[in-house]
Amino acid sequence: MKTYVLMTKLAPEVASKMKDRAEIGAAWLDEVHEKCPQVRFLAHYGLLGTYDFMDIYEAPDEEIAAKVSMISRTHGAAVAESWTAIPYKKIVELTREL
Repeated sequence: MKTYVLMTKLAPEVASKMKDRAEIGAAWLDEVHEKCPQVRFLAHYGLLGTYDFMDIYEAPDEEIAAKVSMISRTHGAAVAESWTAIPYKKIVELTREL
C-alpha cells in the first residue's frame, strides 16, 4: 500500500455550514469506505490555513487515491488534492543514488 495525503479546501457554501461538518464528514467517510474498501485512514486533521482538512491514508494505487479525491469533491470540496507521501528513510536512500 502507498501512503497519500489528501488536502481539502471546502467550497464557500459548504464552509459556511460548519455546524453540519460532522454529518457531512461522516457521509464522506461512509462513501469512501463503501466505494474504496481497500483505503485505510491513518489520521484526520482540521487546519487553519490554505486548506481546511488533511487526511493521511493508504491506498493500493493512484487510481484509488484519485477516487478518494473525487468523492471529496462530491461532498463539498472546492479543492481536493491527493499527494504521494514517501517515507523519510526512503528519501534518504534515494539521495544516496544521486
